[in-house]
Amino acid sequence: MKKFLWVGIGIVLGMLLTVGLWFASEARYAYNGVLIDPPARAEDFELTDQSNQTFRLSEQKGKVVLIFFGYTNCPDVCPITLNEFMDIKELLGTRASQVEFVMVTVDPERDTADQLRSYLERSDPDITGLTGNMREMERVWKSFGVFREKQEVAGSLGYLVDHSARIYVIDTNGDWRLNYPFGMESSQIVQDLLHLIRES
Repeated sequence: MKKFLWVGIGIVLGMLLTVGLWFASEARYAYNGVLIDPPARAEDFELTDQSNQTFRLSEQKGKVVLIFFGYTNCPDVCPITLNEFMDIKELLGTRASQVEFVMVTVDPERDTADQLRSYLERSDPDITGLTGNMREMERVWKSFGVFREKQEVAGSLGYLVDHSARIYVIDTNGDWRLNYPFGMESSQIVQDLLHLIRES
C-alpha cells in the first residue's frame, strides 16, 4: 500500500514540476516584436468588410488579430505586407485558423468594399479588408496612432497616401500586445503568434 502511495506522490510531484517548468519557460519568453507593456485594451471599432458585412474588433476575441493599415493603390509597402501575411499563414499551418488577418484602408475615398474585394482576391481573399466613411476611419486611425497623409502626384492616380507601415497585434483577450516594423521576418512573427496562441 505504501509503495502505491509513494508512486502516486511521485507522479503528482512530476506533474507539478512539469507545469512549473512550463510556466517558467513561458515567463522568460522574449518577443521579437515591440512589446506593449503593460498590454493596452484595443479600442473597439466597427467597419465594413469587402463583402459589405459589419466587422467588429470586439467580436474577434478568441483569435489573435494582425492589423495593417494600407490602401489598394499603394505601390510598394502594402503588396509586400500582404505577401508577408500569406507567408505567415503558410508557416502557421493549421494554426492559421486561430489568427485573423486584417487590412484597414487609409484611402476610404477610393477603397470601397468592392474595390477591396477585387484587390484582395488577387492575393488572398481570406484576408479581411475594411473600409468606412471618413469619420469612422479617422477614429480608428487615431486609436492606433496611424500616420496618414495624401501626396498629390501627376498621372491618373491623382494622389498617393503616405502612411504608417507597422503591423499591430491584438491578443485573444482583445489587448494590444505587439507592433512589428515594416520588413520584420515572417518566421519571427510566427514565433510570437504561436506563443500568444499557446498563452490563451
